[in-house]
Amino acid sequence: MTHPLLYEINTRCWMRSLSAQAGKSITLANVPDSEFQRWRQLGFTHIWLMGVWTTGPRSRSVALNDAGLRRRCDEILPGWREEDVPGSPYAIASYEVPPALGGDAGLKIFRQKLNAGGLKLLVDFVPNHTGLDHPWLVERPDLFVQSPAQAPGTFRQTTNAGPRWIAHGKDPYFPPWIDTAQLDYRRPATRAAMIDLLQSIARRCDGVRCDMAMLELNDVFAKTWAGFPVTDPAPTLEFWADAISAVKAANPDFLFLAEAYWGLEARLQSLGFDYTYDKRVYDCLVERRNADLQDHLSKAPPAYIAASAYFLENHDERCVASVLSPAEHRAAASLVFGLPGMRMLYEGQLCGRRVRVPVQLGRWPEEPVDAEIQAMYEQILGAQSPGRA
Repeated sequence: MTHPLLYEINTRCWMRSLSAQAGKSITLANVPDSEFQRWRQLGFTHIWLMGVWTTGPRSRSVALNDAGLRRRCDEILPGWREEDVPGSPYAIASYEVPPALGGDAGLKIFRQKLNAGGLKLLVDFVPNHTGLDHPWLVERPDLFVQSPAQAPGTFRQTTNAGPRWIAHGKDPYFPPWIDTAQLDYRRPATRAAMIDLLQSIARRCDGVRCDMAMLELNDVFAKTWAGFPVTDPAPTLEFWADAISAVKAANPDFLFLAEAYWGLEARLQSLGFDYTYDKRVYDCLVERRNADLQDHLSKAPPAYIAASAYFLENHDERCVASVLSPAEHRAAASLVFGLPGMRMLYEGQLCGRRVRVPVQLGRWPEEPVDAEIQAMYEQILGAQSPGRA
């Protein structure tokens, strides 16, 4: 069995970089053939276009008014301008590709080129929440968690049904994401709307990376939002079981990857996810807890290991080149690539980037290529994919 090799691309930064290199506007419709050739040569099987969907001005203003983000921009992008901050790609206004990235037509062309070379396309699905600019907030406010009056973590929203106090999306262990609105998975109408949306997305790609997928589990959701009760009966079926089966009924080969934590990964696999994050491997490697890593891998069931996704870096984590020495980096990469399951690499990892860029930014800082790390990955990837053209 061939295990997937996934390459995560920060779409907005990548388009900006390609355009600068080409001296003209590059979108998904006219990505140079050399990019596709390189991915094939390195043995990638899937390309994840992170941040390909439309964000809106209301959510973007939250990013621009975030003092912490502005300080980070000053540190890594001296002289930055507001146009460098398109806002969080996880505060989605619409599951449509913005014109600046090539529109939905550009995504279709990009996918066709990928598929012609034997590669598959993954995109983001953010089930927990929408951005503040999503039309459902005006047109279908009952799909969201809300309060009869102002409450902590809510915002006032004008809707077609009158003003509402809508909850911001959140992970129960952290403050709310104030550029988002929380969908209510206790409501059948919300589940139906999200399954319809997911089926629409699935017609345009070959798989989805599902953001914070454990938040939609019935018990997790009920506990997180117990302070915002609803009159609907508690759901008995899990959202993911229904959603995944609905998509796979039309396309059995469609791939579901879950960002997942808290020891809930095996549950999500049992509900139909093809792969779930295994952050424990990552944590052990970057924290140099080798005995814990050995214990984890030796005790985990083989089926769980084979359905896990392993990484040394992604858009949420520190750049691995800034954490591990070159020798440690090589050892960690060799281990990850030797595991069954999905292997994930992030754009910039292959050339030794050391500066983690917040997802709200649309431009990378300039960094020199680390020739030693680049050669290491070319060697490891070449060994993983012999004979690929």
